[in-house]
Amino acid sequence: MQFKNPADVDEILMPAESDGAELLLPLVAGQPAKSAAAELVAGVVIGELIALTDEGLTPLVVYPGQRGTAAIVARSVLDLRGAHVGKQVVLLFEAADPDKPIVMGVLRDGQPSELDGRPGQVEVDRDGERMIVSAKVQLVLRCGKASITLTEAGKVLIEGAYISSRSTGVNRIKGGSVQLN
Repeated sequence: MQFKNPADVDEILMPAESDGAELLLPLVAGQPAKSAAAELVAGVVIGELIALTDEGLTPLVVYPGQRGTAAIVARSVLDLRGAHVGKQVVLLFEAADPDKPIVMGVLRDGQPSELDGRPGQVEVDRDGERMIVSAKVQLVLRCGKASITLTEAGKVLIEGAYISSRSTGVNRIKGGSVQLN
């Protein structure tokens, strides 16, 4: 079907009498049409985040008026954490399909969450040659099985499957006591 006049498209998509013609909109937009019996969800819906699956990457939600009682797999526009499970979430639906929820946000309940804590301070000098990273209690630098931990008590813990210390000059070990094996 071809339209010579843009008004012809408007007449088909928005006829004076709406008798199911709104189902033609997905056809023009290149999407499959929903059956007349299909339920559409328009607007914002408040649901609940039930769980996070796939190592915390996939949210499961429930919301009032959903089909069935099982949790529905959703997508999210924000990083969800374990602290968000059990909280109310703001949901929108892809193409108004009730089986395709998207988590748009987490509603605050007036209580500070563990996520509200300020991160450690990071300071970078202007010349780009020095970087200072600060933490209040503990700072951990980790890669695979290796880690360097700095504690507020002044401890430096170096752990790894293989640790090598090399120097072209003096390699000095000094302490109140030194233990080797």
